[in-house]
Amino acid sequence: MAESRLNPHFHFAKPLVERQHALIEELRACSPRYVRGAQLAERTGTTVRTVERDLARLAETGVPVLRKRGRGGGYRLDIPRTLAPISFTPGEVSAVIASLVAIGPYISASARSAFDKLLTSIATDG
Repeated sequence: MAESRLNPHFHFAKPLVERQHALIEELRACSPRYVRGAQLAERTGTTVRTVERDLARLAETGVPVLRKRGRGGGYRLDIPRTLAPISFTPGEVSAVIASLVAIGPYISASARSAFDKLLTSIATDG
């Protein structure tokens, strides 16, 4: 297939973690409304089936993804608009920093902001 005929948004070109991050961000931005799978697929450059699989994986790991069938249905995250402050141990901060580095801290504004906050939290004045 000629390179010019390839769809740059075709889902196999996007790593799983990037797709899942994009889905979480889309659902978070639309919360508390339900978003149809077709809309999520269009917004993330994937297929409805890929959206369904990715959201199932997220739900299996404990991400509070809700699914409503029928008219007005779709997917949404069951999370509050604002989160309570949390504390991390230095080891937990290291794990999150390593995860962000692995996916690329510039993947989104939220990832970059979290990365910057974590780096600031471990900075020393020495």
